[in-house]
Amino acid sequence: METEVPSSTGSRWSRVASSLPVRNVQDLAACPEEMTAQNLERYIRPDIGVLVEKSSEVPVIDLGKLFNPRFVEEEAARLRFACEDWGFFQLVNHGIADEIITNIRSDIQSFFQLPLEVKCAYAQVPGSLQGYGQSFVVSEGQKLDWCDRFSIIAQPPQARDMKYWPTQPRTFRKSINDYSSELMKIIGSVVHFIAKALNIDLKLMDDKYVSQVLRMNYYPPCMTMAEKVLGLSPHSDASFLTILLEINSVEGLQIKRHNAWITVKPNPKALLVNVGDFLEIMSNGKYKSVEHRVTINANQERLTISAFHFPSLDGVVAPMTTITEERILYKTMGVEEYLKIFMSNKLEGKSALDHAKLS
Repeated sequence: METEVPSSTGSRWSRVASSLPVRNVQDLAACPEEMTAQNLERYIRPDIGVLVEKSSEVPVIDLGKLFNPRFVEEEAARLRFACEDWGFFQLVNHGIADEIITNIRSDIQSFFQLPLEVKCAYAQVPGSLQGYGQSFVVSEGQKLDWCDRFSIIAQPPQARDMKYWPTQPRTFRKSINDYSSELMKIIGSVVHFIAKALNIDLKLMDDKYVSQVLRMNYYPPCMTMAEKVLGLSPHSDASFLTILLEINSVEGLQIKRHNAWITVKPNPKALLVNVGDFLEIMSNGKYKSVEHRVTINANQERLTISAFHFPSLDGVVAPMTTITEERILYKTMGVEEYLKIFMSNKLEGKSALDHAKLS
């Protein structure tokens, strides 16, 4: 793995996005004397105060039951409901070995505890999607997320740029590779059952999840004004499907449902899966990507790893006319074209998807 070199595919992925450099949030949060109104001004959100519901149970899908002839019909119906009505579901009995989950959790926690100068050896460079830093910072005046991120292209293997793969902690590269590889098996299974639910030829789905970007997220506590900052601005994902693993089970993720923000209760045994914009386009709106955001805890840090699965950059995504007899709602979009639109703007609800809608 360590000898792999970046391919032209990896270089193209790096060119779909760029983000302006900003202050390291973990470092800022660790310096009480610097938590001044002036330093926090770019993080304070005047519009957070919207209706928020208490924790709610996101639909739970058992992957084992989908492969069991006795339960497949009932579980497939649950999956269809989750994608249509929620856009999110908790995936249990997913089959990833406990050791692999334990290792990736441990190494992500260890990485973010490294000295800042060590982490900055993997810093994003201008014009790159990958590395340690921030995302979606496109102007000097926009509000910032209370979060540090570390992103790498993990799949396909030939797209990896190993200079971004940390050598500390010592086991990190293996942990990332093991976890990434297991996710590719899971995403293939989930897509298989989604295709059946939508009555789509599975061959038409083969290229819809071939690229995987891993983003590790560190949300420091904010003791002075946690209720006034956001770890992640409201948005839907540009992916086909996203898989999230909670590293330390601290609440923070909220999804928008019926115009209210619902806090998702972490499930240590589950992977959280959500529909992305590309699947919404392909399903002609039958399955919708759902807005979500991250709130901040006053006393506890929160860590997660998101795995965004995308179609091939060379591909296009179009509504499947076999899904519905209703009018077509979305254009045929080039994957790279859409990602450039999404990644070159700040996160703002589902604004990027407007570019794909037919008037």
